[in-house]
Amino acid sequence: MFDNVKSAIKELAKTAVKKAEEALGSNKGQEKKKMAIKYIIDKLPVPLIIKPIIAFLFSSFIDDAIEFAVDYMKGL
Repeated sequence: MFDNVKSAIKELAKTAVKKAEEALGSNKGQEKKKMAIKYIIDKLPVPLIIKPIIAFLFSSFIDDAIEFAVDYMKGL
């Protein structure tokens, strides 16, 4: 199960970063990051009741996935 969650987080991070950038533009890094984290957690394919647990357990992984997605987007 956790491998599926990690894979979903990686894919969602790309979309989350893109949507946050489109919505907020430049120079709002912290706001974009919060928006991206919320997007990822909201879209995770897990039951609603365990989303807070997953968010807590994978918070560092989510941060890393967002940073990777940001770097990826900069390279395009």
